Amino acid sequence: MTIDLTTVLGAVITLVIAIVSAIVVPLLKKKLGDEKYSEIERWVKVAVQAAEQLFAGSGRGEEKLDYVLKFLESKGFTLDVASLRNLIESAVWELTNGTFTIGESYEEEA
Repeated sequence: MTIDLTTVLGAVITLVIAIVSAIVVPLLKKKLGDEKYSEIERWVKVAVQAAEQLFAGSGRGEEKLDYVLKFLESKGFTLDVASLRNLIESAVWELTNGTFTIGESYEEEA
């Protein structure tokens, strides 16, 4: 008899992302200021959504991450990779769990 650990692993990953987001987001906001953080967060969400469309299918996570990091670099965001990865993972989690919004301030700028 085999045990399917997919559900357990998914729950653990979700929990880790939630905990990291709860710790990292306030630290980044403090470090960057609310306005700069909001701008980075919006562009991360735009890049994540674009990567999900451009690189459809499973097993393409590295391609998606590379695309998002290059996109953010092209916008002039030079945070350390660990901080950007945390923001990206948070955006991916929101996208896959149906809570993904880019926000009204982005729509007004567009």
